Amino acid sequence: MRIAKLLTVSRVLPFVLRFGLPLALAACGDSAVDADAFDTLQACYDEHHNEEMFTVQKAIVVCCIDHPIAGVHPSCKTTQADCVTHVRAELGSSVVDADITAACTTYISQK
Repeated sequence: MRIAKLLTVSRVLPFVLRFGLPLALAACGDSAVDADAFDTLQACYDEHHNEEMFTVQKAIVVCCIDHPIAGVHPSCKTTQADCVTHVRAELGSSVVDADITAACTTYISQK
């Protein structure tokens, strides 16, 4: 009887590992599609920097990569220079250019 149970387990286990485990892991994955959308980059930045206390650079990168802004995702353009121009125009003057430049460099490398 024990041998029969072992044979059954030895047949089922590879099937579970091959098909069941990847499906379970995929269902638990994080997806940017589920991220909140914002009307403006400033609104996204304010939530992540002011409310969640992210650093300036992390807040910008998270908004650019993870959140649709005005229906665009990823939202901070395709080059580092265009990202800097876009973010500078969208965020208030309290955000210094060095933080924007650094955040856009990170954004381009991670998007």
